[in-house]
Amino acid sequence: MLDHIAIAVKNPKDFIDIFQKIGFEYKNKEVVESEGVIIHFLIKENLRIELLEPLNENSKILNFISKRGETFHHIAFSVKNISKEIENLKEKGFEFINEEPKKGAEGKKISFINPKSSKGVLIEIVEVECEHK
Repeated sequence: MLDHIAIAVKNPKDFIDIFQKIGFEYKNKEVVESEGVIIHFLIKENLRIELLEPLNENSKILNFISKRGETFHHIAFSVKNISKEIENLKEKGFEFINEEPKKGAEGKKISFINPKSSKGVLIEIVEVECEHK
């Protein structure tokens, strides 16, 4: 199931304004120091958008923005058992940036599929305890 869509941004306020105009509610923000980002959460019904703002000058998101601009960054899918899903996807030929799940936003376990094995699309899998709300 779709967990969220992430967009890399320099100025989250501009994007928050846009998404609020089309009916999204700004929930909160969270600093994820290990990833070098400030994540801004927007929700509309069952769809969640995460705006990824660089935390500092060493942020991978800042590097991404300098190369590609403020744009789509990744798509994330929720799974019930991330370790099992990683093994399942590896058997299907996917390579992972991090095969060992790590802590992401909201304390959830996450892992990223290497875009080289998914036609250039960065895909995140997120472990959730129950179905996405």
